[in-house]
Amino acid sequence: MLSDVNETTAAHASPPALRRPPRIHRAWFVAVVTFVTIIGAAAFASLPGLLIEPLHEEFDWSRGTIGFAVSVNLALYGLTAPFAAALMDRFGIRRVVAVALSVIALGSGLTVFMSTSWQLVLYWGILVGLGSGSMALAFAATVTNRWFVRRRGLVTGILTAAGASGQLVFLPLLSWLVEHHGWRPAAITVALSALAVVPFVWLLLRDHPADVGIAAYGAEGFTPKPDPVPGAARRALKVLFRAARTGPFWLLAGTFAICGASTNGLVKTHFVPAAHDHGMPITAAASLLAVIGVFDVVGTIASGWFTDRFEARRLLAVYYALRGISLLFLPMLLAPSVHPPMLFFIVFYGLDWVATVPPTIALCREHYGEDSAIVFGWVLASHQVGAAAVAFAGGVARDVFGSYDVVWYASGALCAAAALMALVIRRRPLAPLPAMSPVSLVKGAPDPVA
Repeated sequence: MLSDVNETTAAHASPPALRRPPRIHRAWFVAVVTFVTIIGAAAFASLPGLLIEPLHEEFDWSRGTIGFAVSVNLALYGLTAPFAAALMDRFGIRRVVAVALSVIALGSGLTVFMSTSWQLVLYWGILVGLGSGSMALAFAATVTNRWFVRRRGLVTGILTAAGASGQLVFLPLLSWLVEHHGWRPAAITVALSALAVVPFVWLLLRDHPADVGIAAYGAEGFTPKPDPVPGAARRALKVLFRAARTGPFWLLAGTFAICGASTNGLVKTHFVPAAHDHGMPITAAASLLAVIGVFDVVGTIASGWFTDRFEARRLLAVYYALRGISLLFLPMLLAPSVHPPMLFFIVFYGLDWVATVPPTIALCREHYGEDSAIVFGWVLASHQVGAAAVAFAGGVARDVFGSYDVVWYASGALCAAAALMALVIRRRPLAPLPAMSPVSLVKGAPDPVA
């Protein structure tokens, strides 16, 4: 207890106690730890699609039952994010992330012993969903807000790309394990990868620059560590209610819902069956999706670099407009074999896959200051809702119309609407959200625009 008091006192030290920053700022080491942590937790995202057939064959569960567990996972992934961001303000990033990784490991490990479908919903849907939601993009936004004043857009892009990088690392390994050794070793691999990162996080990750006596990267002066914010769940809901009374929130939530609809909900879910409808082998179509993941990393990092230099709302408008145009052309590109125009689409779409994340986080920061990570958590929830809606609607449209053409055209139109919505977002920052208690939960002015 005495050591905790001393650590808190040091964290609130005045500028004379400030240490001289090292040649390489500590913030970059924190960014590296965060990057590796997100990669380690990304194994869970690679596994659900690989489990459907093995679980169906072994337990004779319907694909709808298995899909329901995955839907619960996706829903909790989005809905947990804002509460996790608030918990990080209450208990610290390190504790929340360590617990989240442990919950992912627990849920994935317990699936090895399941025998009924409700256990799949509990273990993979609820436990892994809650843990992965706490490791969502709100984690990256919180780290960036606290440790960086300059290069925020670039760092956001790099940390966002970590999720795609993790899937690229784990997907080949997990698919090989499932094919040659069954689904249980793959589930254990996910559990072990999450557990392996826990000591890495606990020993190397720090909650705030003041914990190590330095200023944030690019800050003009030392900022004392803020007091823990009590009532994490209440705060997350209050931030939502306050943000919901502002126009930018609904515009950001609407554009990000379309982002989820046109990526995870549409292409990630329906591209392979749509290509197969045109005679392309499933393995070839799946390989094209893997190529999208490769260029996703490049595009997201580049988007972060652009966000540091250009107006975020205009970047969003460009990204959504280009995505919409590409989707309108896709029905004409689908063919039995892979040809150069299709490869061009894959590269182009991959560069734009989650390029929307850095400017969206920058706009949340611009309008909502220190509450931006929580606000972005709610915006991320809208992303998952949009993805879930189109994942379901796309399948219905295929059943009704016999092809996916109407889905591609409708998604292109939605992206055009998202581009217009992004331009409508106000340029002048709003005042920071009102204090939510007499001790002022929102301290100081909003952070500078990335």
